[in-house]
Amino acid sequence: MDYATSFGRVIPELVLTGSGLVLLMIAAFGGEKASRLVSILAAVALGAAAALTIPALVNGAGGESASAFYGQISADAYSSFAKLLIYVAAIVCLMIAPAFFTRLRSMRPEYPVLVVFATLGMSIMVSATDLMTLYIGLELNSLSAYVLASFLRNDSRSAEAGLKYFVLGALASGILLYGISLTYGFTGTTSFAGIRAAQEAGLSTGALFGLIFVLAGLAFKISAVPFHMWTPDVYEGAPTPVTTFFATAPKVAAVALTARVALDAFGSQADAWRQIVIFAALASIVVGALGAIGQNNLKRLLAYSSINNVGFILIGLAAATPAGTSAMLFYLAVYVVMSLGSFAGILMLRNGDGDNLETFEDIAGLSSTRPAIAWCLLILMFSLAGIPPLMGFFAKLEVFRAVVEAGLIPLAVIGIAASVIGAFYYIKFVKVMFFDEAVDRVTKSATASQWAILGICTILISPVGWFLSRGLETMTTAAAAGLFAGV
Repeated sequence: MDYATSFGRVIPELVLTGSGLVLLMIAAFGGEKASRLVSILAAVALGAAAALTIPALVNGAGGESASAFYGQISADAYSSFAKLLIYVAAIVCLMIAPAFFTRLRSMRPEYPVLVVFATLGMSIMVSATDLMTLYIGLELNSLSAYVLASFLRNDSRSAEAGLKYFVLGALASGILLYGISLTYGFTGTTSFAGIRAAQEAGLSTGALFGLIFVLAGLAFKISAVPFHMWTPDVYEGAPTPVTTFFATAPKVAAVALTARVALDAFGSQADAWRQIVIFAALASIVVGALGAIGQNNLKRLLAYSSINNVGFILIGLAAATPAGTSAMLFYLAVYVVMSLGSFAGILMLRNGDGDNLETFEDIAGLSSTRPAIAWCLLILMFSLAGIPPLMGFFAKLEVFRAVVEAGLIPLAVIGIAASVIGAFYYIKFVKVMFFDEAVDRVTKSATASQWAILGICTILISPVGWFLSRGLETMTTAAAAGLFAGV
């Protein structure tokens, strides 16, 4: 394999790298006045990277034909689908940010630059087929995320969120690195293909502990129980555009990476890690649902909602089949759309002074004062709850169908029963908006970009989106096939 071929397979990452460095120079010399220009150029760079990932997804690239740099990276259909979701989510988070930060006089060009570098790290994460590449991508993403969480210098909540994220993230990275060292020590290699080959005869005790530590480190990144404790505090304290970013793009990257590690590196020993994944899935569903019930802050509620939804995503992974992986990706795509729409709706809740409103008291009777926002949020909440005929229901249906086909019927039954608990707090959200006495606190008009994002996301997860689901299912099937091509 020559380097020209390898570089040709990582063009999206090269575009983001070059763009990030150029934008960094523009930000350094242009100062705050360059914020708008840097944001636009960052969105263009992300759009170009997204366009460059489509051919690999359409062609169903996988196996050796997608490998680059001697097995360090795989530009297959699986990674291309994940990258497409990541880039779209990052672009949306760039679109909603200026209005929020400008009001606080905190809009600086560092924000889009950090988003670009975080996205670059995520691109490397989902393409990694070696533990060293995995760690480099994860740390590049994490270092950018720590700064983003504490982006509001004068906000104590933002500073606290950044500090908590940094401390707990460093702990998780240490756990992950220890797991990587154990895996290397007992298999003699860091490549996923080499690890898989070393486990053909069986999983040694040392390698099993390495697997456990690696999954524990990754569980932190996806906010899975019992490594979820940072999520509510960081979601509440971080600036809302940053919270939107955390809830979407890094979630996709971490889930896609976890699935690749489990199915590619340890795919021959699925019984060894399936129990861990099942426990994390069911615990996340229950803890996420119960934790959200007592919340008054809308961002904290959505944080517990993300924990809950991660549980359903992991159920698809537990199947350890191409159908389960396809269902997992399908759910992930729908979840990204629902999260983007929900946070866009919350960003639109502003009073006359332009301050963002984040509590249930603030949205009481919203249907009579801002009916368009209320109805959009109703559809989004019902979709998150998995109520038919919205896309959230079909996403859960795909996941449960996959685990039933894999013979994990008890898991499907328990997951369906546990999902009923989660419906409560979504219904409470709707009840407050439609049946409580109106307080008329939401008086500030929203921006055109916020309306566009809320409207598009609402349409996509409505029954209208079902007509597009066939195309999405085709893409997820191709992506899953690309992953299993190398297994």
